[in-house]
Amino acid sequence: MGLAEVRRCDQCGTAFEPRREHDRFCCAGCRIGWNHQNSRLSTQSSALAWSVAALRDTVQQLAGVTVTGPPEAYAVISEAVWRVTIVDATMIRYHPGIYRQTAAGQPLQQRQVTEKTLAGLRYVRNQMGYRHPPSAFIQPAGGADLSSGSLVAEWIWKSPPAPPPSRPGWDMDRYQAYLTQLAGHVTVDAFQQTAAFLLQVSAQAG
Repeated sequence: MGLAEVRRCDQCGTAFEPRREHDRFCCAGCRIGWNHQNSRLSTQSSALAWSVAALRDTVQQLAGVTVTGPPEAYAVISEAVWRVTIVDATMIRYHPGIYRQTAAGQPLQQRQVTEKTLAGLRYVRNQMGYRHPPSAFIQPAGGADLSSGSLVAEWIWKSPPAPPPSRPGWDMDRYQAYLTQLAGHVTVDAFQQTAAFLLQVSAQAG
């Protein structure tokens, strides 16, 4: 792992190499200590409830949103990507057991689709607007007349440039997941698929 992936522990400040993307602590003791010192369960629950409600509303409204130009479509899709990935990350962080249990309860094929779709959306979140312009990821359906309005849910995920070899392995894994589950498909499918799973996790978490 290169120097770019060395992090400092959020608890003790020690430099360490993360084994997973979301690692924030150098050891279990630091993770437990940080959680004990920063426990604000009621605030976390309120924030999560708000995020879940916003995700539900965003996905429900997405199917009917009409845009008349690329900037509008980019803004709508970026918002939906952010909603999905923020709820996903929060569930993984605060309800990992329920998250894994809910995933394990899905039929194998469905679970694989869900996992790869979420991985693909994480790739979009980290790339679109940062390393690549939004136009590298989405485009209107063939022949759409934007002057009279186009349903953003019918826009298509494109195949963006591959990550450079210097990027971490999880970037390539997410890129491959994107190619498998998103590229060539309409945008709304990914959001409906992942939102259904995350809402189920939320319901189980109570």
